[in-house]
Amino acid sequence: MQRDTYLTIKTPAGPEIFKDRKSKFLGYAFPFENTDVLKPIIESLKKEHHNARHWCYAYRLGITKFDERANDDGEPSNSAGNPILGQIKAKDLTNILVVVVRYFGGVKLGVGGLMNAYKTAAQLVLDEAEIIEEIRMKYLSISFKYKDMNKVMRIIKAHQLHIHKQKLAAQGEIVLAIRLNDFDAIKQQFDQIHTLRVEIL
Repeated sequence: MQRDTYLTIKTPAGPEIFKDRKSKFLGYAFPFENTDVLKPIIESLKKEHHNARHWCYAYRLGITKFDERANDDGEPSNSAGNPILGQIKAKDLTNILVVVVRYFGGVKLGVGGLMNAYKTAAQLVLDEAEIIEEIRMKYLSISFKYKDMNKVMRIIKAHQLHIHKQKLAAQGEIVLAIRLNDFDAIKQQFDQIHTLRVEIL
């Protein structure tokens, strides 16, 4: 059975601040559905923290196959983005972007110090974020004549299915949101009522 739930965060979180030898690291976390919003988020943080030196980030998208990216934004290679990504993975999160903004304090921290600072800032903000479990859904459209309405509703009630949309005109049409792992078995029950039109959306 494939995995049909995933962990993500409910709302943006941060800033959570970590300090090391006068450098300040501010951790932010954002729910992240697609890369189109990456640039606007980074730009708004650059505007807010225009005196900062680095805006390093990592994101993770997807549920069974992951699209991951880590960005060091001018810090030594693998000293910033990867430690941030490591914290996302440690909490098994996806559909999330974590950005750590660095104000340079005049003292070089070395690669080890940087790795620790970026990791800690990411960890702090993820510890504060509200983590939620989301269920993967598939959508099924059922079109029916009114004489079949009771049969349709019986299946819906038996499985406590969520009605995503409904239209009751000359004939009924209901769109159901069904948990991924239950989908095939429930579709089969509707398919057995031959007068229905059943479509996967």
